Amino acid sequence: MNNTKNFELLSKSTELDQGPGQYRIGLVALSNDYVTERDFMNMRPSDDVVVYTSRIRNTPECTAESLRQMEPLITEATSLIVPEGRLDVVAYSCTSGTAVMGFDKIRSLIQAARPGIAVVTPITSSLAALDLFGAQRIAVLTPYVDDVNAGIARYLEDHGKSISAFSSFKIAENETMALVTPQSIFNAALEADRDDADALFISCTAIRAVEVIDKIEQKLGKPVITAVQAMFWQSLRLAGFKGKISGYGQLMFL
Repeated sequence: MNNTKNFELLSKSTELDQGPGQYRIGLVALSNDYVTERDFMNMRPSDDVVVYTSRIRNTPECTAESLRQMEPLITEATSLIVPEGRLDVVAYSCTSGTAVMGFDKIRSLIQAARPGIAVVTPITSSLAALDLFGAQRIAVLTPYVDDVNAGIARYLEDHGKSISAFSSFKIAENETMALVTPQSIFNAALEADRDDADALFISCTAIRAVEVIDKIEQKLGKPVITAVQAMFWQSLRLAGFKGKISGYGQLMFL
Protein backbone atom coordinates (compact mmCIF):
# COMPACT_ATOMS: atom_id res chain seq x y z
CA MET A 1 0.00 0.00 0.00
CA ASN A 2 1.40 3.39 -1.01
CA ASN A 3 1.17 5.91 1.87
CA THR A 4 2.95 8.69 -0.01
CA LYS A 5 1.17 12.02 0.43
CA ASN A 6 1.23 15.03 -1.82
CA PHE A 7 1.71 18.17 0.29
CA GLU A 8 0.64 21.21 -1.63
CA LEU A 9 2.20 24.65 -1.34
CA LEU A 10 -0.25 27.36 -0.34
CA SER A 11 -0.83 30.37 -2.55
CA LYS A 12 2.21 32.54 -3.17
CA SER A 13 0.05 35.51 -2.21
CA THR A 14 0.50 34.71 1.51
CA GLU A 15 1.41 37.94 3.31
CA LEU A 16 3.53 38.51 6.42
CA ASP A 17 3.32 41.44 8.82
CA GLN A 18 5.09 42.42 12.06
CA GLY A 19 3.19 39.86 14.13
CA PRO A 20 0.85 40.40 17.09
CA GLY A 21 1.05 43.58 19.08
CA GLN A 22 2.29 47.07 18.31
CA TYR A 23 3.39 47.46 21.94
CA ARG A 24 5.05 44.38 23.42
CA ILE A 25 5.56 43.88 27.14
CA GLY A 26 7.58 41.00 28.55
CA LEU A 27 6.50 40.04 32.07
CA VAL A 28 8.54 37.99 34.54
CA ALA A 29 5.99 36.88 37.14
CA LEU A 30 6.54 34.77 40.23
CA SER A 31 5.40 31.14 40.11
CA ASN A 32 2.77 31.77 42.81
CA ASP A 33 1.55 35.15 41.50
CA TYR A 34 -2.17 34.95 40.75
CA VAL A 35 -2.67 38.65 40.14
CA THR A 36 -0.21 40.50 37.90
CA GLU A 37 -0.82 38.73 34.61
CA ARG A 38 -4.60 38.94 35.07
CA ASP A 39 -4.46 42.63 35.98
CA PHE A 40 -2.20 43.44 33.03
CA MET A 41 -4.65 41.74 30.68
CA ASN A 42 -7.66 43.47 32.26
CA MET A 43 -6.04 46.90 31.99
CA ARG A 44 -5.00 46.53 28.35
CA PRO A 45 -6.62 49.30 26.30
CA SER A 46 -6.73 47.18 23.15
CA ASP A 47 -5.15 44.23 21.39
CA ASP A 48 -2.42 46.60 20.20
CA VAL A 49 -0.85 45.95 23.63
CA VAL A 50 0.36 42.39 24.14
CA VAL A 51 1.86 40.77 27.23
CA TYR A 52 4.19 37.77 27.04
CA THR A 53 4.83 36.08 30.38
CA SER A 54 7.51 33.89 31.90
CA ARG A 55 7.42 32.47 35.43
CA ILE A 56 10.15 32.31 38.03
CA ARG A 57 10.16 29.76 40.85
CA ASN A 58 9.31 31.23 44.25
CA THR A 59 8.87 29.81 47.73
CA PRO A 60 5.50 29.74 49.53
CA GLU A 61 6.75 32.21 52.14
CA CYS A 62 7.54 35.86 51.43
CA THR A 63 10.62 36.74 53.49
CA ALA A 64 13.72 38.79 52.81
CA GLU A 65 15.72 35.57 52.40
CA SER A 66 13.26 33.89 50.03
CA LEU A 67 13.20 37.00 47.85
CA ARG A 68 16.98 36.82 47.41
CA GLN A 69 16.72 33.19 46.27
CA MET A 70 15.12 34.30 42.99
CA GLU A 71 18.18 36.28 41.88
CA PRO A 72 19.96 33.46 39.97
CA LEU A 73 16.73 32.56 38.14
CA ILE A 74 15.86 35.94 36.64
CA THR A 75 18.07 35.85 33.55
CA GLU A 76 16.85 32.43 32.42
CA ALA A 77 13.21 33.37 32.99
CA THR A 78 13.70 36.46 30.84
CA SER A 79 15.41 34.45 28.10
CA LEU A 80 12.27 32.32 27.65
CA ILE A 81 10.05 35.24 26.61
CA VAL A 82 9.68 35.04 22.80
CA PRO A 83 13.50 34.74 22.53
CA GLU A 84 13.64 35.40 18.78
CA GLY A 85 10.94 38.05 18.85
CA ARG A 86 10.76 41.76 19.57
CA LEU A 87 10.03 43.10 23.04
CA ASP A 88 9.79 46.78 23.97
CA VAL A 89 10.16 46.42 27.74
CA VAL A 90 10.51 43.74 30.42
CA ALA A 91 8.73 44.06 33.77
CA TYR A 92 9.92 42.13 36.82
CA SER A 93 6.84 41.65 38.98
CA CYS A 94 8.15 41.66 42.53
CA THR A 95 8.05 44.84 44.59
CA SER A 96 9.75 43.47 47.68
CA GLY A 97 12.26 41.47 45.64
CA THR A 98 13.41 44.65 43.93
CA ALA A 99 13.73 46.39 47.30
CA VAL A 100 15.89 43.53 48.59
CA MET A 101 18.10 43.03 45.51
CA GLY A 102 18.10 46.59 44.19
CA PHE A 103 16.95 47.87 40.81
CA ASP A 104 20.44 47.91 39.29
CA LYS A 105 20.83 44.21 40.01
CA ILE A 106 17.41 43.36 38.55
CA ARG A 107 18.12 45.39 35.43
CA SER A 108 21.51 43.78 34.88
CA LEU A 109 20.05 40.27 35.23
CA ILE A 110 17.28 41.01 32.73
CA GLN A 111 19.60 42.75 30.29
CA ALA A 112 21.93 39.74 30.41
CA ALA A 113 19.19 38.02 28.39
CA ARG A 114 17.90 41.11 26.57
CA PRO A 115 20.79 43.56 26.16
CA GLY A 116 19.77 47.19 26.37
CA ILE A 117 16.06 46.60 26.89
CA ALA A 118 14.02 48.94 29.10
CA VAL A 119 13.35 47.38 32.51
CA VAL A 120 10.45 48.10 34.86
CA THR A 121 9.89 47.01 38.45
CA PRO A 122 6.91 47.73 40.71
CA ILE A 123 8.69 49.88 43.28
CA THR A 124 10.69 51.97 40.82
CA SER A 125 7.64 52.59 38.64
CA SER A 126 5.66 53.49 41.77
CA LEU A 127 8.33 56.02 42.73
CA ALA A 128 8.18 57.50 39.24
CA ALA A 129 4.39 57.75 39.53
CA LEU A 130 4.58 59.39 42.96
CA ASP A 131 7.06 61.91 41.57
CA LEU A 132 4.64 62.81 38.77
CA PHE A 133 2.06 63.76 41.39
CA GLY A 134 4.67 65.63 43.45
CA ALA A 135 3.92 63.25 46.32
CA GLN A 136 6.70 63.59 48.88
CA ARG A 137 4.98 62.39 52.02
CA ILE A 138 3.13 59.11 51.59
CA ALA A 139 1.04 56.58 53.47
CA VAL A 140 1.95 52.96 52.75
CA LEU A 141 -0.11 49.76 52.81
CA THR A 142 1.46 46.32 52.29
CA PRO A 143 0.60 42.66 52.93
CA TYR A 144 4.11 41.79 54.23
CA VAL A 145 5.68 40.63 57.47
CA ASP A 146 7.98 43.04 59.26
CA ASP A 147 11.37 42.04 57.83
CA VAL A 148 10.01 42.66 54.32
CA ASN A 149 8.23 45.84 55.43
CA ALA A 150 11.54 47.18 56.71
CA GLY A 151 13.09 46.76 53.27
CA ILE A 152 10.20 48.55 51.56
CA ALA A 153 10.34 51.45 54.02
CA ARG A 154 14.10 51.77 53.65
CA TYR A 155 13.89 51.74 49.84
CA LEU A 156 11.23 54.45 49.79
CA GLU A 157 13.11 56.65 52.23
CA ASP A 158 16.43 56.12 50.44
CA HIS A 159 14.72 57.42 47.30
CA GLY A 160 13.48 60.63 48.84
CA LYS A 161 10.06 59.76 50.26
CA SER A 162 8.94 60.40 53.81
CA ILE A 163 6.44 57.98 55.31
CA SER A 164 3.44 59.39 57.13
CA ALA A 165 2.18 55.96 58.23
CA PHE A 166 3.00 52.36 57.38
CA SER A 167 0.26 49.72 57.65
CA SER A 168 0.34 46.01 56.84
CA PHE A 169 -1.77 42.87 56.77
CA LYS A 170 1.39 41.05 58.00
CA ILE A 171 0.86 37.95 55.87
CA ALA A 172 3.81 35.58 55.38
CA GLU A 173 2.37 33.24 52.71
CA ASN A 174 2.11 34.29 49.07
CA GLU A 175 -0.97 32.11 48.56
CA THR A 176 -2.79 33.91 51.37
CA MET A 177 -1.95 37.33 49.94
CA ALA A 178 -3.90 36.46 46.79
CA LEU A 179 -6.95 35.58 48.92
CA VAL A 180 -7.31 39.04 50.49
CA THR A 181 -10.51 40.45 49.02
CA PRO A 182 -10.58 43.75 47.14
CA GLN A 183 -13.11 45.01 49.69
CA SER A 184 -10.65 44.25 52.50
CA ILE A 185 -7.97 46.17 50.60
CA PHE A 186 -10.37 49.10 50.19
CA ASN A 187 -11.16 49.12 53.91
CA ALA A 188 -7.48 48.83 54.85
CA ALA A 189 -6.56 51.65 52.46
CA LEU A 190 -8.97 54.03 54.17
CA GLU A 191 -7.50 53.05 57.53
CA ALA A 192 -3.92 53.36 56.28
CA ASP A 193 -4.29 56.89 54.88
CA ARG A 194 -3.34 60.00 56.82
CA ASP A 195 -4.45 63.59 56.31
CA ASP A 196 -0.85 64.74 55.91
CA ALA A 197 -0.05 62.16 53.20
CA ASP A 198 0.15 63.46 49.63
CA ALA A 199 -0.68 60.01 48.25
CA LEU A 200 -1.29 56.40 49.24
CA PHE A 201 1.07 53.69 48.00
CA ILE A 202 -0.21 50.10 48.04
CA SER A 203 2.74 47.74 47.69
CA CYS A 204 2.96 44.16 46.37
CA THR A 205 1.91 42.59 43.09
CA ALA A 206 0.31 39.62 44.88
CA ILE A 207 -2.78 41.49 46.11
CA ARG A 208 -5.86 42.57 44.15
CA ALA A 209 -5.55 46.31 44.70
CA VAL A 210 -6.00 47.31 41.04
CA GLU A 211 -9.73 46.51 41.25
CA VAL A 212 -10.40 49.20 43.85
CA ILE A 213 -8.02 52.04 42.90
CA ASP A 214 -10.79 54.29 41.55
CA LYS A 215 -12.99 53.60 44.55
CA ILE A 216 -10.19 54.45 47.01
CA GLU A 217 -9.22 57.62 45.16
CA GLN A 218 -12.81 58.84 45.13
CA LYS A 219 -13.05 58.30 48.88
CA LEU A 220 -9.67 59.79 49.81
CA GLY A 221 -9.50 62.60 47.26
CA LYS A 222 -5.83 61.98 46.54
CA PRO A 223 -3.68 59.84 44.21
CA VAL A 224 -3.48 56.12 44.91
CA ILE A 225 -0.54 54.23 43.43
CA THR A 226 -0.46 50.44 43.44
CA ALA A 227 2.41 48.19 42.45
CA VAL A 228 0.74 46.48 39.47
CA GLN A 229 -0.93 49.66 38.20
CA ALA A 230 2.33 51.63 38.25
CA MET A 231 4.31 48.83 36.64
CA PHE A 232 1.77 48.51 33.81
CA TRP A 233 1.62 52.30 33.34
CA GLN A 234 5.39 52.63 33.02
CA SER A 235 5.62 49.55 30.79
CA LEU A 236 3.09 51.12 28.42
CA ARG A 237 4.89 54.45 28.33
CA LEU A 238 8.30 52.88 27.71
CA ALA A 239 6.78 50.70 24.97
CA GLY A 240 5.52 53.87 23.29
CA PHE A 241 1.81 53.77 24.13
CA LYS A 242 0.64 57.26 25.16
CA GLY A 243 -3.12 56.79 25.41
CA LYS A 244 -5.29 57.19 28.49
CA ILE A 245 -7.04 54.28 30.23
CA SER A 246 -10.05 54.76 32.49
CA GLY A 247 -11.01 52.75 35.54
CA TYR A 248 -7.61 52.32 37.16
CA GLY A 249 -6.78 55.59 38.84
CA GLN A 250 -5.54 59.06 37.91
CA LEU A 251 -2.12 57.67 36.99
CA MET A 252 -3.41 56.01 33.84
CA PHE A 253 -4.26 59.44 32.41
CA LEU A 254 -0.68 60.75 32.76
